[in-house]
Amino acid sequence: MHADDLAHCKAVIKTGSLSFHAASKLLPARVRDPALALYAFCRLADDEVDEGQEKAHAVLELSDRLDLAYAGRPRNAPEDRAFAAIIEEFDMPRALPEALLEGLAWDAQERRYETLSDVRRYSARVAAAVGAMMCVLMRVRDADALARACDLGVAMQLTNIARDVGEDARAGRIYVPLEWLDEAGLTPGALLASKTANPEVRRMVRRLLAEARRLYLRSEAGVPALPVGARTGIYAARYIYAGIGGALERSKHDSITRRARTTTTQKIGWMARSMVRAGGSLVVPRSPVLFARPLDEVRFLVDAAADQQVRELGRTGALLGVLADLKTRDVAANAARQTL
Repeated sequence: MHADDLAHCKAVIKTGSLSFHAASKLLPARVRDPALALYAFCRLADDEVDEGQEKAHAVLELSDRLDLAYAGRPRNAPEDRAFAAIIEEFDMPRALPEALLEGLAWDAQERRYETLSDVRRYSARVAAAVGAMMCVLMRVRDADALARACDLGVAMQLTNIARDVGEDARAGRIYVPLEWLDEAGLTPGALLASKTANPEVRRMVRRLLAEARRLYLRSEAGVPALPVGARTGIYAARYIYAGIGGALERSKHDSITRRARTTTTQKIGWMARSMVRAGGSLVVPRSPVLFARPLDEVRFLVDAAADQQVRELGRTGALLGVLADLKTRDVAANAARQTL
């Protein structure tokens, strides 16, 4: 990886992902540098889809960029060149970034999710896939460790969803399970129009955080299966993201009128705690939770990273179907613009 490309990726993460940037400082350089490049590419992809006006077109562009990176001919951009270098050096399973691509495609389709399992399926793609890729960067292909990394990714995404209920609603997006709205006697339109955090919305935020907390605890069992030098950084990521949930709890689960934030002092405290946990992992026996079966929603990620034969498979029919739908939308949007 070229030094200039890496420097650019570091700058992207320093300003665009404060929580990961803080945790990454505790990773050894051999993991931290490719991890920053990976997160920069993922951040770029997420921003282009989330912030762009032509979301379908942005996903299709990202699909082309992945094709070029895996062909060894990345687009002439720092994030693309750095990601192509990661693919080559770490034999990155194509199914993992393509899972992220599928999740972003779902965002472009403006999907909503009926059940908590459906929300976990989405979280598997936009977050657990990144956790699995982090394992690959650590040269970890053990299925049990991968399953726990995916637990952590889903927990982080559920925390993000809980934090951003109001922000998402103002952008016309809903990630809370629709069946929860129905149980609370609320319509999607009522949530989108929310100006204050009523008791029903607060209850949903609390339920999301409860599921996240369960998965944070499960994820801890996988950290001792990682390289010793990487454990502090992964514990730190776990505590820093869980700290967002703590801030939500202190605000009585109001994510409509405020955005939960953590302080620099808190982050320093969690980093210190992570160092203690990492030291303890050298002597404490491995938890039997390590061997718990993966969430059904993330099993395909575990298989893709752990099994060489699965790693060599091409794009899934589901992903191809989503991309075909977005291509149709993109063509229609272009035709509509030309008639104006």
